Amino acid sequence: MKKIVRVLKKVVLWFFILSIGAVIVYRFVPVFFTPLMGIRMVEQIAAGESVKCYHKWVPYNEISDHLKRAVIASEDQRFFQHNGFDRVEIEKAMKENKKRRRPRGASTISQQTAKNVFLWPQSSWVRKGLEAYFTVLIEFFWPKERILEVYLNCMETGNGIYGAEAVANRHFNTTASKLTAAQSALIAATLPNPRRFSSKNPSPYMLKRQQQILRQMQNIQLPKKK
Repeated sequence: MKKIVRVLKKVVLWFFILSIGAVIVYRFVPVFFTPLMGIRMVEQIAAGESVKCYHKWVPYNEISDHLKRAVIASEDQRFFQHNGFDRVEIEKAMKENKKRRRPRGASTISQQTAKNVFLWPQSSWVRKGLEAYFTVLIEFFWPKERILEVYLNCMETGNGIYGAEAVANRHFNTTASKLTAAQSALIAATLPNPRRFSSKNPSPYMLKRQQQILRQMQNIQLPKKK
């Protein structure tokens, strides 16, 4: 029994060392591959499909400010005010979910970044707990601009498409830096389910959502560039 306890202590210790180390490394190093990309590739192979993984890292200042405002407007309007968890949205979700058949989440961009970079997409109490842990770490070690930079580079934006540059190339024949407000709002509109909704061939619902996001973008202020 003592041996098992010692082994467990070592496992926990190494988990903390490796997880904190990874977060510190990714504070400076581009994230070229995520667990989600690997999972999607395995799913494609299992389904007998050709493997698709389009992704290209671009720095924060090479991503359109329109896209930054669009994802904040769509996903997390208090991103620059909270510490990783939006208590206002959590309380709203808890009240609404008492009446909703399908519960809505209240995940922030920080939480989604933690999930995308370090974890897996399937929801469970274990993943939620680890997601909270990594959210605290990245909020502590990374500035908000870095969290947003990583999110915009790693978010799933289509079938086998990840990040701002890849979706700009494949859906709009442009670059992340040249995305317009309308294009950015369409991309943001797909984020709840980018494999179902397409920014390349938007449905009437998507176009309606695009207009809502465009209006909300007018209220989003980004920090002044240094």
